[in-house]
Amino acid sequence: MGLDKRRYWWVENTGSLKEIHLRESEFSSASLSDNDLEIEVRAIGLNFADIFAIAGLYSATPNEPFTPGLEISGVVKRIGREVTSFKPGDRVMAATRFGAYTDRIILPASQCARLPDDWSHEEGASFLIQALTAWYALFELGNLKTGQNVLVHSAAGGVGLMALKMIKSFGACPIGTVSHSDKADWLKSQGFEKIVLRDKEFKHRLTEQLGGRALNLVLDAIGGSIQKVSFDALAPMGRLVTFGAAQYTPGKKRNHWLKAAWFYLTRPKYDALAMISDNKSVMGFNLIWLWQEQELLEFILQQTLAMNLSKPHVGGSFAFESLPDALELLRSGKSMGKVVVTI
Repeated sequence: MGLDKRRYWWVENTGSLKEIHLRESEFSSASLSDNDLEIEVRAIGLNFADIFAIAGLYSATPNEPFTPGLEISGVVKRIGREVTSFKPGDRVMAATRFGAYTDRIILPASQCARLPDDWSHEEGASFLIQALTAWYALFELGNLKTGQNVLVHSAAGGVGLMALKMIKSFGACPIGTVSHSDKADWLKSQGFEKIVLRDKEFKHRLTEQLGGRALNLVLDAIGGSIQKVSFDALAPMGRLVTFGAAQYTPGKKRNHWLKAAWFYLTRPKYDALAMISDNKSVMGFNLIWLWQEQELLEFILQQTLAMNLSKPHVGGSFAFESLPDALELLRSGKSMGKVVVTI
């Protein structure tokens, strides 16, 4: 096969968001294996894990220089000899363990799904990581039951909004939390009435919102005092599932090491013996490590697609060349829904 060109964003040294640079190099299609797809990328979904990886704060980050990114949508250009579920020209969405910040990529067919006909590429790049994360937290670890009350932090973000939809679709009661009142208003316009503002009165607001009802499950990607208040509010047999720590989000130009160190030293600590007495659980996971469990990932993907949820909400769209600006919007916490980059 001949050589072509591809563009990609590259991190030579982790440390801050300034360390990402646009590059161009030769791309060989000869590396396509029997079960792979070669995809022309049309949209890239951004995740908080990307920010932490670039800043060097994510344990799953490759040790060597790398291309960030976990999800894309695009058009299949070539297929491996053993691939039967896709053909050239198919529109697909896909998840990958890094490497998504590029305009051309080769991925196993098992990590791809067909893009619904009425979805845009931006919407396709806004679904998989959010859906996989929300489903695993709610059903695999959270053991969600119909009628239960579920607290979802950062509810206006990609994962949070997806979780709200899943909870409502399943017949449980979603309660979202947000950092600003405008996000609360937006979520209510999306059909989610039970929203709690995360401010100095959060504990009181949460108690008021519950109105004596049991809190059965918490999905948390913030950490810190908000997490501890949420855990304390859990009813017996309640579960807290954590999959992120947004309070450690790096600054615009550099990591705030002293601030991060303070958060680390004062982080919530849980006593296993006390959890036995209180009948409460704390569980954590990192979706990246599930890539080693391919059968489980495929099962989760099938389950999420079967829920027939509404289209993902794209809250910000940027050109490929403006990817650093897209990362800054995500880092700032001002976005609602998913932030994507288009090619």
